[in-house]
Amino acid sequence: MTWRTSGWEKALRYLLMLAVLAVTVGPFLWQLSTSLKGTTEDVYTSPPRFLPRHPTLHNYTAVADIIPVWDYALNSLQVALASVLTNLVGASMAGYALARLRFGGRRLAGLVFVTALLVPLESIVIAQFTMMRDLHLNNTLTAVVLPGAVGALNVLLMRNAFANVPYEIEEAAVIDGANVWQRFTRIALPSVRGTLAVVAIFAFMGAWDDFLWPLIVLSDSDRFTLTVGLDFLHGTFAQNPRLVAAGTVIAVAPLIVMFTCLQRYFFRGVGEGAVKG
Repeated sequence: MTWRTSGWEKALRYLLMLAVLAVTVGPFLWQLSTSLKGTTEDVYTSPPRFLPRHPTLHNYTAVADIIPVWDYALNSLQVALASVLTNLVGASMAGYALARLRFGGRRLAGLVFVTALLVPLESIVIAQFTMMRDLHLNNTLTAVVLPGAVGALNVLLMRNAFANVPYEIEEAAVIDGANVWQRFTRIALPSVRGTLAVVAIFAFMGAWDDFLWPLIVLSDSDRFTLTVGLDFLHGTFAQNPRLVAAGTVIAVAPLIVMFTCLQRYFFRGVGEGAVKG
């Protein structure tokens, strides 16, 4: 009887996993399938046909003919890489200060970062736009990067990772004469590489997928990011779902590549700070 119960539990667990997989990955696979279907193939057949009969890459070249998709992708790449760099540097330094340094108002500073997570973007977007205008940065990629240069969530992630690093390691470095900067760069950072990968992925995804803020702050089409540029496919070419699907795949592909490259560090970041024997 015990074995049967265990078997049913495993079966139910796998069914739930398959259901979650279908809900999360299914739409993307359907978009990928639609992007490979030619103009002679009906995408609205009932029942739906998942595999294309005659796969073609024509839709991807058609997207590039309609909009400068690769220029938009380059703009998004610049914004995303800048966001990754600023978040890695800023969040790691702020997180280390909150976790290791002793200064007045440290708890208040931590509370401010937690509170920042509760503030919706829509409530501060006008203030951000006014600030960028006063700095004469409107309609620049710099203005797209600055509001998310150091994310509050990333600071808290780094703070928790540094807090899990054993104090004894740094105490030994202090005895050897290491200053704060040396302890930060030579001991703390190498111990939290997994969390750094998590921060890099979150920063890249947030900057790459952002639509509202670039739409507000950018006015010249040659500076559009990919998400803003692809909106033209939805508006002008809404009757051709193949082009929309191809644009969607182009936008998602870099995220998949990045996560594939950093996945081992991403999952290791869950147990960051543990002592290895």
